[in-house]
Amino acid sequence: MTPAPRSLDRLTRPKTIAVFGGKEARRVIEQCDKMGFAGEIWPVHPKSDEILGRKCYRSVADLPAAPDASFVGVNRQLTIEIIRDLSARGAGGAVCYASGFREAVSELADGDALQAALVAAAGDMPILGPNCYGFINMLDGALMWPDQHGMLRVDRGVAVLTQSSNIACNISMQQRGLPLAYLMTAGNQAQTGLAELACTVIQDSRVTAVGLHVEGFDSLEALERLAGLSRQLKKPVVMLKVGKSEAAQLATVSHTASLAGNDRVSSALLERLGIGRVETLPELLETLKLLHLYGPLESADISSMSCSGGEASLMADAGVRRKIAYRPLRDEQLKPLRETLGQMVTLANPLDYHTFVWGNGEKQTAAITAMMQGGYALNLVVLDFPRLDRCDAADWMTTVDAVVAARIATGANAGIVSSMAENLPEAVAERLMRDGVVPFYGIEETLAAAETAAFIGKAWREPAPAPLLKSNAGAGELVTLNEDDAKRELSAFGLPVPEGLVEIEPEDTGPAAERLGFPVVLKGRGVAHKTEAGAVKLNLKSRDEVNAAAHAMAGAANGYLVEKMAGKPVAEIIIGAIRDPVAGLVLTVGAGGILVELLEDSALITLPPTRAAISAAISGLKIRKLLDGYRGGPKGDIAALELAVAAVAAYLVANAGDIEELDINPVMVLPEGEGVVAVDALVRRRIPSSL
Repeated sequence: MTPAPRSLDRLTRPKTIAVFGGKEARRVIEQCDKMGFAGEIWPVHPKSDEILGRKCYRSVADLPAAPDASFVGVNRQLTIEIIRDLSARGAGGAVCYASGFREAVSELADGDALQAALVAAAGDMPILGPNCYGFINMLDGALMWPDQHGMLRVDRGVAVLTQSSNIACNISMQQRGLPLAYLMTAGNQAQTGLAELACTVIQDSRVTAVGLHVEGFDSLEALERLAGLSRQLKKPVVMLKVGKSEAAQLATVSHTASLAGNDRVSSALLERLGIGRVETLPELLETLKLLHLYGPLESADISSMSCSGGEASLMADAGVRRKIAYRPLRDEQLKPLRETLGQMVTLANPLDYHTFVWGNGEKQTAAITAMMQGGYALNLVVLDFPRLDRCDAADWMTTVDAVVAARIATGANAGIVSSMAENLPEAVAERLMRDGVVPFYGIEETLAAAETAAFIGKAWREPAPAPLLKSNAGAGELVTLNEDDAKRELSAFGLPVPEGLVEIEPEDTGPAAERLGFPVVLKGRGVAHKTEAGAVKLNLKSRDEVNAAAHAMAGAANGYLVEKMAGKPVAEIIIGAIRDPVAGLVLTVGAGGILVELLEDSALITLPPTRAAISAAISGLKIRKLLDGYRGGPKGDIAALELAVAAVAAYLVANAGDIEELDINPVMVLPEGEGVVAVDALVRRRIPSSL
């Protein structure tokens, strides 16, 4: 039975704070005072009598009560002692600032042991870090933060969580109008990880959305719980997951509780859970602004307006790379737009409204209102401000007023987009957020935000996913099954395989082939690379051909597999499985045969899959064009292929702890109505050692 999740509320929303150490502890007090923390702060120092007007205590035992949150800014050895004392006292949790633990194990041989000792000292008490700054709670003015930051108090806003304290510092300085409610770091995640922290803050009624900057996943169970809370509370989660490059994967060593699995598996996992994924920090912040104001989008249909054909082209071209749609204007929009903009303007989406209505608030409001009445999920107006220190921005503010008025009149979702980030003043961005209009910085970032919000909306409209298959690798000897044994196991789960017979002696292969009916395939059993070893012969059409082939491969083979020759396929597909350190077994499907390395065309499916997930994976393959009947060719039996993938998935689920590798290549997809057949199969699995 899974234990109930720990509560981190005392730690993250404290009423009493204890600080340990010198200058870092002093800075924590300064930041809490500056932001108006209303609770009590208790400094602990072995020599000082007071810090910033507050009485100093000598030890944990001397404190007036068990603190809700503690900032421990001392050396690593002393950190362990203080954490042990806080846990024994019943404290709510602590931030461990010190470094030199597991992240430094290559330089400090005892780093690993020290981190284990720290976790043991904490016991059931939550700790953040070590090797982290802590967190900023701008809702309550509680800052377990020993440095400067650029944030202001808010009544509601988004939570952003990262392992990296420096990334958190950078985010705190954003000037994009994003209201930050929580900014949290987790460092080494020795005990408490980002996903568990996110599960706590997402339940704060004042939090609207959650953003994560993740080097590696800390807990699959916590991530699943976060996704469930996101749906339940209608608070979207978006993630910047690094680790595509080898260099980025190596960099996760600095926070070693991370599991840096296959990046494509990470994408498949997040897609299953309905967590949006972005590629850059600016995309993360822009997406969070959109989600803060409007939540997930109802569709991927968007509109765009600008007073320049160049800007309209930029928007149109950027949309080609995104899963968004510039749906054409509706008939009922054309008349009011024509009446307002005149005959010289081409009415389209994206719309270049020229400068005929520039500076005219009434006509701009009318045109933008007509655009927003098109039923789009998001309506964008491109507007780059001039330099306020050198230019007059009055006409630009007229456009801002028109966008706000149109949004109020229609109730539509709206955003103003600056094509260059420096061309939207922070004061204007803050005003737009107050008026319910998203101030977007950058065209690419804007469309990434729209695409991500639309993805989350689509995910939420579908049934919640089943719990992920937990498939840790089993113990025992790793063995490779004979092809016929592998096919027998897979066939029992519904995978179509050729009719075949196993013979031990070469002279028995001919009669076996006659019983099956020609043409046949002959394969040598127990040969790892059959083609290279000459242990496979295709399209044998007589008893003599079969016998001759069997004698030719007798030196390499340990018996023979005689199979019916499959018909000419429309396409060849590979179905396989990889074992990821985070997600366990993951199903793969892609272009098979000789195209595996040539096209690198594959999709990943987390387990257990839905039929819809299998269908979507196949539909996204490049080879789908062949399956659909390329250039007048026959269509493949896609329905049978989907059933075959489902059969392999069922086999993997049933044997999740044993399967180490699975490779079915090729699966011949025959013409529509004729099915599929798996003509080769490799299964490597763990066999428990005999007692």
